[in-house]
Order: sequence, then structure tokens, then C-alpha cells
Amino acid sequence: MPSLVALLLAGCAQSPEIDDYPPYQDRALTQSTQGVEVTVSVLTGEESKAVYGIDLEDVLIQPVWVQVRNESTRPYWFMMTGLDPNYFAPSEAAYAFLPSTSDLAALSAKIDSLSFKNPIRPGGTASGFVLTNLDEGVKAVDVDLIGRGDAKIFTFVAVDPTFNPERPRVELSTLYEDREILEPKNETELRRLLESLPCCTTNEAGDEFGDPLNLVLVGSRADILAALVRRQWHPTEVLNVDTIWRTVESFIAGERYRYAPISPLYLYGRQQDGAAQKARSTVNERNHARFWLSPIRFRGQDVWIGQISRDIGIKFTLKSPTISTHVIDPDIDEARRYFVEDMAYSQALDTLAYIMGSGAVQRDEPNFNLVGDPYFTDGLRAVLFFSPRPHSLSDIDFLNWERPPSVRQNTEKTGPGFKSGSDDASE
Repeated sequence: MPSLVALLLAGCAQSPEIDDYPPYQDRALTQSTQGVEVTVSVLTGEESKAVYGIDLEDVLIQPVWVQVRNESTRPYWFMMTGLDPNYFAPSEAAYAFLPSTSDLAALSAKIDSLSFKNPIRPGGTASGFVLTNLDEGVKAVDVDLIGRGDAKIFTFVAVDPTFNPERPRVELSTLYEDREILEPKNETELRRLLESLPCCTTNEAGDEFGDPLNLVLVGSRADILAALVRRQWHPTEVLNVDTIWRTVESFIAGERYRYAPISPLYLYGRQQDGAAQKARSTVNERNHARFWLSPIRFRGQDVWIGQISRDIGIKFTLKSPTISTHVIDPDIDEARRYFVEDMAYSQALDTLAYIMGSGAVQRDEPNFNLVGDPYFTDGLRAVLFFSPRPHSLSDIDFLNWERPPSVRQNTEKTGPGFKSGSDDASE
């Protein structure tokens, strides 16, 4: 019986002829491996109008241009559901413009002519568009190619050039001098360094503690960013009059604001180097995290120190420069647990560990952050090691350092889905 792959590759479709649109092609991203080169670009709303002659952004559709150059000896098939499980078929996209379109069949045929067509034959090139759901700002583009007995996996992070995210206030590549870089030789030395880090964020003056530092991310920036974007974590916009006013408007209207700005907290004497959030249905609620690049490098990878909490409401306070601020869920360990599980599903989490961090704070004797919100915690930090996709749940390793109280109470074994790793102090 023929394999599924063989049946898929039996098609004879050809690549469409697509006019040259320099704006999106000029900023296209390219990766290659073993004779296969993939190039992608995400179109802006204006660019999709120019290509299709209709306002796809108005119906929340975002075209992604994909080109695959195949210099290998086997054909490949581009799995479009890997890019967006809910992508739009050409006729479906055309139907969204009824009754404004006068010729549905012609519009559907035009959209279909621009679509990516499989397979990508040996020595050939295929290119075209996939109609995905609209992602403002930043989009993870996963291109999975399958061939007989082989699969090639590519992940890109594309940024909308019209988006204005908050950017690091320092040049990260030259932030630390060579003499300041700390390079532990093994996990034991890394653990000691991470446990010696400050307990908490501070205010600008550094004389008051804020939220506990409860995350550590180890990996390349590309792998970490792709994991966050793939799980719908969004960057935050610059904190200014316009974004503050949009936050207020969203609060009044009870609407979501995916890229709402985040207030500054401090570590190493500077504001966060990056921030990410996952919005809920209203601006009042979200998960949000701040990250600082540390001077630690482990096996050539960056080490980021982070803080995560869950926003559950908004309050007005004179302790905030914007007069209003979010209220955090006092159980900050729940937000940490959510982040760990979310990253496990990103297909990029390689290894997980826990270390001593800020120290335990009891529920009936909470601490308070800079704006007066109470919190309690077991005091641990989650340490997440990232690798390139794909990495399944059963592949995730677990270092036997510390264990959260809930795990210690319920089992002496590692949690389901994790392999028990060991310390490599003997290296």
C-alpha cells in the first residue's frame, strides 16, 4: 500500500507566476539546509491590497509568501497546516467579499492562481502565497517540508515593518565586556550562578524590591523568540501618550489590546531588555513577562533572567507614572507554571529545571510589589533550556535540582512527559 507521503507527492501542480513586489521581497527571510532553500515574507495590509486588489486585512486574512528552492534529489511537499492550522482556501477567502464582488468565480480563480502549489520537484522552485489568520506586529512562520523518508523544518520570525514595538534601550551585542562574561563549565556551576542572582526586580533607584525574578531562559535568541511567538506571545508597544491613551480606551470599552505597553522594572540598573505578553479578551487581563540579558553564557547560548505574573485587573494608583496599573494575581507561581507548560507546547523546550530564587513567601503573610499588590510564592525559579524545533513533550529532559512543593508532595518521580536528567558535575 503506498505511503501517505507517496500519495501526496504524486501531484503535478506547477508554481504560479507571481509579479515582482519589491517591498515584501526586499525584507524576505531565507534559510537553507542540505540543498533546500526556503524564503518567506509576511505581507502588510497595503501590500496584500496591491497583490490581490482586495482588502484582505479587513477580513482578518494575512498572506504569507513562501518560496522553496529544491536542489536535492527528492521532491518535497509543503505542509501548509503547519504554518496555520486554520489557513483560508482561495474560494473561502473570495466568499468573504460577497456581496461586494461582482464575479465570485473570477476572484476565486485569481486568489487560487497566487496560491502556493505543491510539490517542489528536484531541481525546481515553487513559490506562492498561503492565506493565514491575521497576526499584527510579529508572526511565527513555520515551513515544514516532507519527502520520502525525510522532513525539513524551518522556523522564521517576521516583523511587520509598520509595527512599533518596545526596543532594548541598550545595544545587547556590546552590553557586556569580555571580562564581564561568565561561562560556567557545567550545570552545577550554572546552577550556583543562577541561584546567586538578585531575588527581585527593583525601582529605578534600586532601593525598593518589586516582583520576584522567577524565570531563566537559556538558548539562542532566535529559538526563544520563535517559541514565544509560536505560542502567541506578543511584543509590547512603546510606552508613550498614544499607547497609554489606547490602553485607557481599551479599558473603557472592555476590549483586548494585544500590544499594550508594560511598565518598567529594573535589574542590573536598567529597565527590561525585552517584554512579552499574552492578552485575554480585555486589556484588564493578560500574562506578561519581562526579560534581561545576563552576563552569563552557557555553552555558547545567552542566559536571560525574567519575571512573569498574571494580570487580573486594573487599578488607579499614584505609585505608577501612568496613574493606572494592572493588578497581579497574588499566586505568581501559577503564572510561572503556565509559562513552563506553554513553552513545552512550543516544540522548542529541551530541558527544564528549578532552582532556589527569591525565597518562599507564605499565602497568609504575603509580600508586596512596587504598586502595593500582594503576592506569595514557593520562591523557586524555573530554568528553561531551548533548542530548535521540533522537540516533542516526551523529549523534554528534567534536571534533578529543586522541585516545586506540589511535585514533591505528589510523587517522588519526575512529572509525566519528562525524562529524568542528571547533573553533569563530572564534566
